Amino acid sequence: MSTRAARIRTPGLGSETTRKWALPAVVIALIVAYPLLIENVSFLDSLFVGRLGIDMDTAFQMATYTMLALGLNIVVGYAGLLDLGYVAFFALGAYTLGWFGSSLFAGQNIHFLDVGNKAIPGIHLSFWVVVPLAGLICAIAGIIIGWPTLRLRGDYLAIVTLGFGEIIPDVFRNGDSIGGHNLTNGVRGVTQLDRPGFGESLNSATGGFLPDRYSSLPDELKPWYYTILIMCLITIFVNLRLRDSKMGRAWIAVREDEIAASAMGVPLMRTKLWAYAIGGVFGGLAGSIYGSFINGIFPTSFSFQISVIVLVMVIVGGMGNVWGVIVGASLISWLNFTGLGKLGSLLNDAIPGTTHDVEITKYKYGLFGFLLIMMMVFRPEGLIPSARRKAEFKEGDEAYLYDVSTE
Repeated sequence: MSTRAARIRTPGLGSETTRKWALPAVVIALIVAYPLLIENVSFLDSLFVGRLGIDMDTAFQMATYTMLALGLNIVVGYAGLLDLGYVAFFALGAYTLGWFGSSLFAGQNIHFLDVGNKAIPGIHLSFWVVVPLAGLICAIAGIIIGWPTLRLRGDYLAIVTLGFGEIIPDVFRNGDSIGGHNLTNGVRGVTQLDRPGFGESLNSATGGFLPDRYSSLPDELKPWYYTILIMCLITIFVNLRLRDSKMGRAWIAVREDEIAASAMGVPLMRTKLWAYAIGGVFGGLAGSIYGSFINGIFPTSFSFQISVIVLVMVIVGGMGNVWGVIVGASLISWLNFTGLGKLGSLLNDAIPGTTHDVEITKYKYGLFGFLLIMMMVFRPEGLIPSARRKAEFKEGDEAYLYDVSTE
């Protein structure tokens, strides 16, 4: 083999693979170091926390919604199944923690590896047991919900998933007397949920590095941040591996053309069920840690708007592209929680002589709608689209496509 051929085939610093992963690696490293940077660099603290409002609380919620968007990306972006009821998995994951990590069932006194007070009644499993259990329950729920509904396509599937997204929170709202049993505590919700922790033994063995029990104090939220960050990284890894797997290629084939995929031997029902179940897993994982973080779950916390916002994150970022979905989820969640308020303050400060401040947060959903319209007009493929989707939109601009009959 010639020297020139060897130089071409050997990946180096300038190779396509290196360039592809360099930017994500740098961004992930900065995100991992974010709590330390804002603590030790006053300029960054003033910029990100002071001006942008991205403190540890906001960063945790942004990461939670990023995880939700990545889960929905499997369903919508990979498999092409329009799901308008994804909030149901988010709610089910949170209530799983309410069932196995609170005093909801006060008639029982079961404790298993939890770090709370052993005298508190109820079922208290270790948080690290409840999280995968929430994912498993949501996967089973996805199969149960998907089995009768995924035979539908397009608008019909969207309407049915919207129905399930409305039904499940309503069941939680009225679940204080199902068969004579209180399963959800109704509109009062479930409070005083168990929190993550590693116990006194590991806390002492690691010199306090692993906390005994997570705290909710504003200056002690770093363990929460790193926990949700690790869960997000696992979600990203699974998304990337699924995209390049045999199952991922089957999802894309179903998304492009169900009839052609079926003719090529792709089992449609099983393939769709896998997408729905795996997407539900990440919704459940996010719901369980979110419920523990806010220390309470209520039916009103899981409204239809959450499904819409998460879907907007996927669309704006770029359906099917993991990095695009992360960017879209981070941007939309920041705007939703603190970004619009900060932008409104900057706008009011920039307009001298005004007697009434503009409360831009009042027009949040109107602004989101305007953002969607602008995206559909100027960049319908999303901020960072996948190569396949970008090619589809570029192909759609060809004049000959307009001559094809719509029948």
